[in-house]
Formats: sequence, structure tokens, C-alpha cells
Amino acid sequence: MPTHPTRSASPLPRTSWLRRAATATVAAGALAGLIAASPATTASATPAAAHTTASSPSAFAAPDIPVANVKAHLNQLQSIASRNGGNRAHGRPGYRASIDYIKAKLDAAGYTTTVQQFTASGATGYNLIADWPGGDPQNVVMAGAHLDSVSAGAGINDNGSGSAAILESALAVSREGLKPTQHLRFAWWGAEELGILGSRHYVNSLPSTERSKIDAYLNFDMVGSPNPGYFVYDDDRRLEAVFKEWFAAKGVATEIETEGDGRSDHASFQRVGIPVGGLFTGAGRVKTAAQAQKWGGTAGQAFDRCYHRSCDTTANINDTALDRNSDVIAHAIWTLSTSR
Repeated sequence: MPTHPTRSASPLPRTSWLRRAATATVAAGALAGLIAASPATTASATPAAAHTTASSPSAFAAPDIPVANVKAHLNQLQSIASRNGGNRAHGRPGYRASIDYIKAKLDAAGYTTTVQQFTASGATGYNLIADWPGGDPQNVVMAGAHLDSVSAGAGINDNGSGSAAILESALAVSREGLKPTQHLRFAWWGAEELGILGSRHYVNSLPSTERSKIDAYLNFDMVGSPNPGYFVYDDDRRLEAVFKEWFAAKGVATEIETEGDGRSDHASFQRVGIPVGGLFTGAGRVKTAAQAQKWGGTAGQAFDRCYHRSCDTTANINDTALDRNSDVIAHAIWTLSTSR
């Protein structure tokens, strides 16, 4: 997450989304007609497998995501940083090596991957886009996370955590042989730490016809903070409900996410009127006594004392938060991609 907020423009009207919203309840929501096709790749449509809603059981329940697998990816990102000057920042060899690591995993799992180049601060940046074959190409469930770190350190919580969690969810899609009714797309963004530049480049490169197909983008930035809170984006009630209902069923209290407003890659989508959702476990803000009482951890201490510092290593991760958030990410992907 960048140090300074990046304000986004007021969202444009989303006629198709609002029309669907008028015919579905919030309880059933978060699940109607989501999503998009990218100019990079277009998948062929497959027959609808099932129709579900947030308030009805899904025939396609998400598998448990092994936190050990997610941590194995974090170990790899740490090793990449250690071999490349201690960081994975934009324009540095550690960032490109991070892209190559994730791309190889996705290619082996059957994804169609595209590396999108852009230029920022005089250096070449990269976005990695991965499409799962099948699903309606006019409706794409998209999940993303920024992959770059700041130059000060390896960026394992910020944002190896989000990057590793969506990678393992994507690999679980392959292991389970999921046949979604919606098309599934994952993205790893570059140069987020310079002002969400990679995701902005992606969105700006989309023709208006392609933008109009995107009904939702899910963003995961810092989901394993060492003194964690459980924060849910409230930008779209339907998407918010998918996450909040899962946490409520597990007996985990949540709060509205405010620290990262306009500061992560969801802002690139939101500014052109695309509904967004996502999760966050906190950065530099201090955990209150009330928050410590309901979540545990240490009151009066930052959610992440190593935010943008060299100590943001694999030792800077709360396993419980990483495990819970990885599972709810998979739940959202399964739920949204197998419903109309």
C-alpha cells in the first residue's frame, strides 16, 4: 500500500449493476452478474454449472486453503528478495523474479497468463494477468493484489500476503477442476507503491466496451498483519456481504476498512465506476483497546509495526489472520464465480 492516499474520482454510473440490484436482495447479493473480459485474453464460454446466491448453499463450496501452502509462497518471495538486494520493488530485479515465480506456478496449473508492460519512474513495470479457461467471457470474477514491495524491504505482509493468498486460491481452482459459470481472472500489479500505477495502467488500457463488462473487482492488500484486525471494504454492499457473512459464520467480528481508502489498487477500478470489494488487516494505524478485546493482539501498537520497513519479512506474519483471509478469499471466488 502506498504511503500517501491517492484520491479517486467519483464513480461513473453503472446502469447494468443498478438494474440487477433492483431485482435482487442484499442478502442474496454480492452474487449477481459479476464481471469482465480483458483485452489480453478471451476465454470461450462454457455451459452454466449452477446458480446460487449468498443466502443459499452452494454446490461449489470452496476448499480449505492450506496456510502452509500460502506460507511456502511467502518463503519463496522472501528468498527472491534476499537474492536481489533485499527487496522486490518496481524496477528492481527482485520484482521481475517475483513475477516469474508466480507466472510459472500458474502456467503449470493450466492458466493463460499475460505479462503487461508499462513504464513508471523511468523503469519498466509489469502486471501479470491470469485467466482460467471457461466461464462466460462477458462476466468475469476478478481478484487482484499488488506484488511489488517498497525498496526498504522484502514486503512480505505488504503485499506478499495478498499475492500469495490469491495465488493459492488460483491454484486451488486448478486442483479442484472448478468449472465456473463466470470467467475467472487473477491479477498481480506492479508499481502500486508508487501510486497504484500498474493497476491504473491496466484499467486505462481497457476499451470502454471492456470496462463496461466488469461488475466487480476484489482487492487483497496486507491480509496477514502481525497485530491484525479484520477489515472489510464497504464500497459495495453486495460484495461486502460475501465477506462479512463468512466471518460472521466463523464468529469473527469485522469492521469497515478505512485506512486504505483510495490507497490500493481497488481505487483504479472504483474511479471508473467498477464496484470493488476486499480485505485488509491493518497497516500503520494503532489498534485500540476495544479492537484488542475483540480480536486479541496488543492495544496501543500498530497493526503492522514493520509497515514499509526492512523488518517486513516472513517473521512479520500472523498465521491465524493469513489462514482466515486465505479461506474467505477462496470462498468469495467460488461463490461469485459459480452464480448468476
